[in-house]
Amino acid sequence: MPDPGRRQAIEYGVFAAGDADAMARLLSDVFSRKDPPAVAAGLTPPEFEAFVRLWCPKVAAEGLTTVARYADTRELAGVLLAEDCASPWPDGTDTLSPKFGPIFDILGQLDTEYRADRILNPGEAIHLFLLGVAESAAARGVAQQLVCACLEYGARRGYRLAVTEATNPVSQHIFRKLGFAERVRRSYSEHRFAGRAVFASIAAQGGPILMDKPLYPDAAPV
Repeated sequence: MPDPGRRQAIEYGVFAAGDADAMARLLSDVFSRKDPPAVAAGLTPPEFEAFVRLWCPKVAAEGLTTVARYADTRELAGVLLAEDCASPWPDGTDTLSPKFGPIFDILGQLDTEYRADRILNPGEAIHLFLLGVAESAAARGVAQQLVCACLEYGARRGYRLAVTEATNPVSQHIFRKLGFAERVRRSYSEHRFAGRAVFASIAAQGGPILMDKPLYPDAAPV
């Protein structure tokens, strides 16, 4: 574990298959404790970890996911799981906890509306999906640096656009600060899933926002 008495340097790089276990543990811990929809749905760390593990082979192959590491120990300090917007989700989502149902529903509504008048082709748009930072690296700007690194890697590979769903005011602030623009919004207080107000307990969080950003100034609209 990092020495809490010493401020270790943090380095940024691309996720590799060997990071799968550490990524799954980090994201499941952060999201089950702090992500408003996950908390409202009652997702446990093992349930969220099962979700993250489905993505590991896919994101390792695509090479768009960014990680932050402590320079000395090489342990993960943060992760931004990212994928090609045009690639399919991994197999196995039907085996996940049914608690994911309302989350997939509200975020799916954002995506459906966003894609109603645009086509995202392979190699064109990056989907910034799960952003999490370890408690030991809090208040060091790691989340913002992960996003910046991911956008830089994507631009180098010819991607023209980045898209994300920000589920709380903190992440929404980070993405706005980095130049992302709001495109679609939903309300936690108004959303119903199977007739239930699953997200009533997080109404004060507002709702998830789908945001996007061109990866270079002269990029044509997608």
